[in-house]
Formats: sequence, structure tokens, C-alpha cells
Amino acid sequence: MKRLPSRSLKIAAAGAAAVVLGAGGGVAAYEVASGTATQTVIRQVTVTDSQPASNSSALSVSALYDRVHKGVVTITVETPQGQALGSGFVIDSEGHIVTNDHVVDGATSISVEFSDGSTYDAELVGTDASTDIGVIKVSAPSSVLQPLELGDSSAVQVGDSVVAIGSPLGLNETVTSGIVSALHRTITSPNNFSISDAIQTDAAINHGNSGGPLLNLEGDVIGINSQIESDSGGNDGIGFAVPSNTVESVVSQLLATGKVEHAYLGVGIATITEALSSQLDLPAGVEVTQVTPGGPADEAGLKAADATSIVGGQEFPTGGDIITAVDGKSVATSEELQSAIGSMKPGETASITYSRDGSEHTVQVTLGTRPS
Repeated sequence: MKRLPSRSLKIAAAGAAAVVLGAGGGVAAYEVASGTATQTVIRQVTVTDSQPASNSSALSVSALYDRVHKGVVTITVETPQGQALGSGFVIDSEGHIVTNDHVVDGATSISVEFSDGSTYDAELVGTDASTDIGVIKVSAPSSVLQPLELGDSSAVQVGDSVVAIGSPLGLNETVTSGIVSALHRTITSPNNFSISDAIQTDAAINHGNSGGPLLNLEGDVIGINSQIESDSGGNDGIGFAVPSNTVESVVSQLLATGKVEHAYLGVGIATITEALSSQLDLPAGVEVTQVTPGGPADEAGLKAADATSIVGGQEFPTGGDIITAVDGKSVATSEELQSAIGSMKPGETASITYSRDGSEHTVQVTLGTRPS
């Protein structure tokens, strides 16, 4: 099956890279999730009449840096392949530090350097590759532990001013500033699942910034700087951060159990927009393009696409069930379906409403656990 043209999306950490399909909009909004992997087109989000949030407690970049920089750390990781560098930030007085999964993946040893130059060995608490989040812990005196606060990423608006702090190219405590360029982007995790609601920013992010905080001007962390899109491998003004609300949910589970379990439907999916619907003569919604054999959707009898059609020179799968609602709540895009399933737990039952051959059906699906 032909996919949309690809572009390079490189993880902003030393010695690591990932690939995601190129940006698309209109009828080109399209996603493929096959078996244990998901590859996603970055969906163009059109925002009208959006204004930066007005807040009398906003700090200057200098004042914000003075307030929070002691809570940002440099992480050095030894692996069998060599040494890697990333960033992180302290979240509590017990010494827990949040970073990216891809920063600490495969580590044989981890060390953390604080703003005063002191260095401590760290132990791995847990990671979640599906959201690219990791937690490590140091035994350090309270004098060097300056926890940062997680903000509410759902309150972030396009145009809001933001600040990134980290160790790009090994340059500790580097601060850059910019704005929120877009919201609700979908990026690809290290294990090839989709991370939804990513924050796009033009604040300069380079290799080594991974795991560091993206902050609003109140000093709250609204995301973890995780990826850059670049043809050169350096900063081209397009960076992505995993949103803080995702961070809060995942970190709480990692601290409690050391692992995270995600609900799993087991389908490949493609958004059928209203515009594409009329050209393909299909209902608008989320088409099932592939069904993982033996997975929850397969056991529930959902049908995958078995034909293709050409629209604007692009080949699209057709003939699959069109999912229109989960538990009675409508879903119009792949992201909305992912969010609905992602809000549930493995073993829970989801009521899936779909259209097949012009008729509407509803089936109960017992969700599985997403493969690692």
C-alpha cells in the first residue's frame, strides 16, 4: 500500500533518530497503524482567532530562568554503543527526574549534573516508550533538588510564549525562547506508536535538549522537548514537546509501578475527512485499514480495507469499516479515536460504532494491552 511522501523527523538527542511521514492537511490527513506500529502524518491544525493567553503573572525570560534553571539537569548515559547526552528536570524532593525514554534507553549507567556542577549517579525508575517518557532517581541533598511544577497543557494556546531549557550539544543550562507554533500534532514514539497532542514550538531545540522542559512564562512545565523536524539535523525552528498532561499521567504510573500499560484496539486507521468522504463515496470517520490477526478488533469482527481508490494522485484504502463513535461519543479523526482508546485501560470494554456497506453497527470490544 502506497503511503504519503516521507520527511525526516529527528529526535533531539545525541545519537538518536526517528522517522515520521510528512505533514499533511485537508484530504491528506492520514494515518497507518499496523500491528504493533503506528506511523502518522503530522496533521495540520487550523486555528482561527487564537490569541495568546493574557496573564499578569508572566515573567521575563531572564526572571523565569532565574526561577527554574536549578531544576533542570544534564543527563549523561553510558550504553554499549557509547555515550549519549540529554536533559531532564526535577519533579520532587525525593530526587525523581523526568526525561525522555530515548535519552536513557539501553543505559548501563546514568549520571546527572546539576546547575552547581555537582554530579550524582542515577537509577532508572521506569520508562514508557509509547509516550517517550522516562523517570530516573538520584540520591542528592535537598539543597540541589529544585522541583519544577507541571502545568496544564490543555490550557496552552497557539501563540503563547514559551521557553526551553536544556543542554543542546552539551552546552549546559542553555535557554531559548519562542512561541507555541501549533497544537495537537501527532509524533511517533520510539516504539513506533503515535503520541497525540504534541506541542509544536519554534523555540530552538537541538540534540541534547531531549528530556528538558518546555515552560510557559509562569515557570510551569507544559511539555518535554522530544523531537525536531529538520532536513539538516539541526534546529530549523520546528520542535515538538510531549504535553504535560500526558507526562503527569504516565509519570504517576511509573512512580507507582515502574511501568505503564496502554489499551490496545489492534487496527490500522485512516481519517476520512468530509472532503475526502464525498470523493471516495464513504462516510466520514475513521476507516479501519488493517486489523491485527488475533487482536481485539479481529476477535470483535471488525473488517479491514480490501481495495484502494485514487484521489488527487494519492492512493487511499477503501472497503474497511468506518468507525464513527466510541462509547456513544463521536470520533471524526484518527487522533480522536486514539485519544478515546488511550483514555481506557486494558481489559475494559469499548462500544465501537461503525458503518459497513451503508449500515450502522455497534460491537463490544474487550481492549488488549499494547505490545511494547
